[in-house]
Amino acid sequence: MINVKLRSAVLGGGCFWCLDAVFSRIKGIESVTSGYAGGILDNPTYEKVLMGNTGHAEVVRIEFNPRIISYGEILNIFFSVHDPTTLNRQGNDIGPQYRSLILYDTQEQGESAEKIIRQLSKNKIYANPIVTEIVPLRKFYPAEDYHQKYFEKNPEKAYCQIVISPKIAKLRQKFNNYYK
Repeated sequence: MINVKLRSAVLGGGCFWCLDAVFSRIKGIESVTSGYAGGILDNPTYEKVLMGNTGHAEVVRIEFNPRIISYGEILNIFFSVHDPTTLNRQGNDIGPQYRSLILYDTQEQGESAEKIIRQLSKNKIYANPIVTEIVPLRKFYPAEDYHQKYFEKNPEKAYCQIVISPKIAKLRQKFNNYYK
């Protein structure tokens, strides 16, 4: 088999537990790491980011095989499993750390994200304007170990049942052909 260079995507769409659980189930996704990005504080911690004044958002870094899934397809899934029209909020998770955010590491990724947002806006997919930030990735900080694969480790927790399980069900329904 020919070695394929994996690519990465860094996305924020509310609690990183949700995006981790969603993207871990997608064909072509080799790894998902919960973490922090987009802020000013070096070596942020969950407790500091939770306060909402570090500038960081809860994000996931996705390593993917571009021969199986494209960056554009990842963004389409991303926009379907969170609300990109709410500023600094996803459901009951409120604060800038929960903002909708795309952090790109190549100009091509940034342009692709802008194009998809223009298309979603033109097609009036959402009743309200998309407020997703598109900014260059400066640094990604992995979150503490207990945040990694949170849903898999804690499926019985209320947050997992009430918030994450419906996102996974929506994913299966809308993107079954991508589901592992």
